[in-house]
Amino acid sequence: MAQGGGYVVHEGCDHIFFVGFLGAGKSTLARNLGALFHRPYVDTDRLVERRLGRSVTEIFAREGEEAFRDAETAELRRLARRKSLLVSCGGGIVERQENCSLMHEMGVIVYLDGDLADSLRQIRCPERRPDLGSAEHAELVYRHRRPLYEEAADVTIDIRNRTFEQVAHAAAQLLWERGLL
Repeated sequence: MAQGGGYVVHEGCDHIFFVGFLGAGKSTLARNLGALFHRPYVDTDRLVERRLGRSVTEIFAREGEEAFRDAETAELRRLARRKSLLVSCGGGIVERQENCSLMHEMGVIVYLDGDLADSLRQIRCPERRPDLGSAEHAELVYRHRRPLYEEAADVTIDIRNRTFEQVAHAAAQLLWERGLL
């Protein structure tokens, strides 16, 4: 690492991947930290949508979840050519061990750990979340993914009973102190 204009300049691939359940605030946090720390931000779901020319919902409906996951993994691999990204990951990215390995090779995984009820309240357009389904299905998915997030995480930030501002401050401070931002 070197200092450059008051900001840490990293060598090589040093992405920060934000993982967590749907509605955890991954995209908003990555986008805001990117603006604050002058680092580019990407969202894996949007990358897949751009590559395939369809929404996540359409991909799930027409081609199925497996096709979406294949495209997600391919987009993740493409990120190795870039540097210093803040990456908001789709909620199911941890479903494949290969994805977790790729993220670890390219940087650090930050898990935004929250409750299912909080996540469901935050989701603005549930119809755009094809892997969510009914409340019962969402609970099953949450229970399945939570240990996957925990296992993948290098850093965990508890988002329960915190405002977005509090989470953003905690994340910025923690990542700055570790020399990641």
